[in-house]
Parts: sequence; structure tokens; C-alpha cells
Amino acid sequence: MPIDVEKVTSAPPVHAPARWDDREVRLYHLALGAGEPETDPAELRYVYERHERGLHVLPTFGVVAGGSGGVGFQVFGLPGMDIDLAAVLHGGQEITVHRPLPAAARATTVTRVPAVYDKGTAAVVVQESTLLGEDGEPLITQRNHIFVRGEGGFGGDRGPSGRLPVPDRAPDLVAEIPTSRRQALLYRLAGDWNPLHADPDTARRAGYDRPILHGLCSFGMAVKTVTDRLLGGDPARVTGCRTRFAGVFFPGETLRLRVWETGDGHRLTATAAERDDAPVLTDARLTAAPERTTPSHEH
Repeated sequence: MPIDVEKVTSAPPVHAPARWDDREVRLYHLALGAGEPETDPAELRYVYERHERGLHVLPTFGVVAGGSGGVGFQVFGLPGMDIDLAAVLHGGQEITVHRPLPAAARATTVTRVPAVYDKGTAAVVVQESTLLGEDGEPLITQRNHIFVRGEGGFGGDRGPSGRLPVPDRAPDLVAEIPTSRRQALLYRLAGDWNPLHADPDTARRAGYDRPILHGLCSFGMAVKTVTDRLLGGDPARVTGCRTRFAGVFFPGETLRLRVWETGDGHRLTATAAERDDAPVLTDARLTAAPERTTPSHEH
């Protein structure tokens, strides 16, 4: 069997360097659509390194920090993981923020596989990566849920459902987020080189009319919008966020974000507005600390 659950979950963690500076942070934010309009101070704090309150860093930058590309395919080199990458789908993402990300750092990622779940027709590999700062203390911990088609049915635990239904009422915020037709080409520069997001032939072989946008790009745009509209533009307040990638989104479409404020944070969904609200992000939540009384973004 290509996935040896016992072998991969007992393998020692993979350590890898992750170095970045403000240029990579600014490029990442630009790839999410930050900087429009270019004279807006609220947008410049994400893309201008000399902003008076320092360069802001969204916590979702941590999934690509140091060029890791988001999904972190280090685990596919572990013993027990003989996987065809063509069968792999990024099913979900979860981020726990231990402290705000700096605009530049020499860090380390520590990656392991704590669980492999059996979904019948597919296996779900849970990859956990902790990003350690220069002092050796954690900055963020992320969990990627990686679906591997055709690898289920081995009699293992199905795992938690992870469903997060939204409240049965109108959302507290509805935001329309336009995207550029070249947005996937820009987001690729964060380190995710999957040709599905750039090559029309690869996209057609996968069953799509044209290249699709990265799920992590859509998620980053959603987190930025909630931060800007509901958290006073302060990404240091975000303590955690998660989502399930429920459907494809094409560059140039409008991402329609719906947000509900609840007792355990902000629940949200995202849909493709031009395709009858086809689901893009579901089972999503963002948690945040109370509003700060003093600025906290000097780096």
C-alpha cells in the first residue's frame, strides 16, 4: 500500500530552514490583491516597508514563509509515503497563531504527520508544521488536510467531521472581492509552482476550462477582508483561522464573502459570485484577541 500509516505517523519530524524578508511579505500581500487603491494608508500598511506603523503581516503568510508554497510537500519524502502527486488535493487548512509574524526572520519549520484518516475512497493525510522563530519558540502551527484519492479503504479511523455550520440568520458582513485574471500567476511567486494554476493544458487534463486560483490565495483574501473590516486592520489580533476548500475559483471572478460574528469568533463562507454562488470556502472560522490599545506592528 502506498501509504504505510504506522510508518509515516511514527517517522521523526522533518526540519527545514524558512527565511524571509519584507520583500517576500510585500509580494505575498500584493498577490492577495493588497495595495488597491495605491494611495490608501490602510492598503499601504501591507505593501510599503516604510509605513509609519511598520509593515503589517497577515498570519496566512506563515503558510508560504520561506518559499514553502503552502501545502508543504516535505511529508511526501517521509518513509511510508509513496504517493502520486496527481492524486493529491488540498482539502483544508488550519492555522494557530502563537505570536505575530515578523516582517523578516530566519526561522525553522518542523513538520510531521500526526494522523492519516480513512475516508473510504480517499485517505486524508494530516500534515502539521510548526514555524519556529529565531529564538526557537513557535510563531504559528498549521495543519494541512491533504486528500489522496484512491488511497482509502484501509480500515482506519475516519477522523472528525470538522463541519462548522453558519448561523441561521443573515450575515453580519457581505463583501465582494474582485480578482485579477493574472492573480494565480502572481500568487505562484509565493512558492506554489503547481502548473494547475498556470498551464492551460494541465488545467484541461484536470477537467477545468482554464487554470484555477490557489485555495490558499482565496483563503488569504478572506482573512485579509475580515481583518480589515472587523478587526481594525490589525492582523496581530488574529489568534487562529481555518477553512475547508469546497470548490474551485477562477482568476478574474468575484469572491463573495459572508461573515457571521459568533461567540467563538467569526464564521465565514466564500462563493463564486458569477457562478450562482458556487461554494469556494466552507466550514471556516477566524478567532481574534480583543482590540489592542496601543500599536503593535513595529518590526
